[in-house]
Amino acid sequence: MEQPDGLTHVHSGKVRDLYRTDDGRLVMVASDRISAFDFVLDSTIPDKGRILTAMTAWWFDQLAGIVPNHLLSLDDEPLPDRWRGRAMVCTALDMVPVEAVARGYLTGSGLLDYRATGQVCGVPLPPGLVDGDRLPEPIFTPATKADLGEHDENVSYEAVVAAVGEQTAAEVRELTLRIYRHAAELARGRGILLADTKFEFGRDPRSGQLVLGDEVLTPDSSRFWPADDWTPGRPQPSFDKQYVRNWLLSDASGWDRAAGGPPPPLPDEVVAATRDRYVEAYERLTGLRFADWPGGDEDDS
Repeated sequence: MEQPDGLTHVHSGKVRDLYRTDDGRLVMVASDRISAFDFVLDSTIPDKGRILTAMTAWWFDQLAGIVPNHLLSLDDEPLPDRWRGRAMVCTALDMVPVEAVARGYLTGSGLLDYRATGQVCGVPLPPGLVDGDRLPEPIFTPATKADLGEHDENVSYEAVVAAVGEQTAAEVRELTLRIYRHAAELARGRGILLADTKFEFGRDPRSGQLVLGDEVLTPDSSRFWPADDWTPGRPQPSFDKQYVRNWLLSDASGWDRAAGGPPPPLPDEVVAATRDRYVEAYERLTGLRFADWPGGDEDDS
């Protein structure tokens, strides 16, 4: 990875590369990498980094009346051309070490917890729920933030209090549910169900205010379902990377998850279909054309 002038590489995660400017701001660069089951796949999804950045920027605007965010500018620096449309210049935050997850529907790891205990992260739920059921009300189901290659673990609200204190835990829970409700209502009006999503928060070191960071309400951090195809009791069609997970778990992939080895590369048709789903999620939610977003077909490997 070539080091741009004037920037110091801080960290590379599953999808994003993080740099620091000389004056202490952060530059977050979304790549086309895709992860599943705690592996970064060998395959990439063309334009994925640009889609994640475009959606995050749009959602930050929609949420501005609820919570401030860390975005300072988009491509407002002398950054490499290959980063065009995929880079955000941001305020550096003191991050809260919690994945703030909101669920409005039962699926994924929440469904596994429910089947085992009748609860999700210590929140009791009615008996008899099935995969894809809408919950009586949205719930806050936090998780630990895992390192690269490790798995986030669902935890109770009490564990969050123990980790960050009662005031911060309460503030994170309240903001998470407020954001989820607002976003879910907006998405529903555009034919999309927001099944669940996760946020990251940090404190602005100057003001001490809790600020929304990282990516927001993208197909990587959320489950988006087409509302007109919603049928509880089975896995739902989706506009997110669940499509990739489903292929990896199918007989077609030939991958044995239990064996512990990395997943195989994605076939071209799965790559293309995943890109199409990401683009459709962006365009249906925002009402904008993705083709109008800055950038091109740069190589961001």
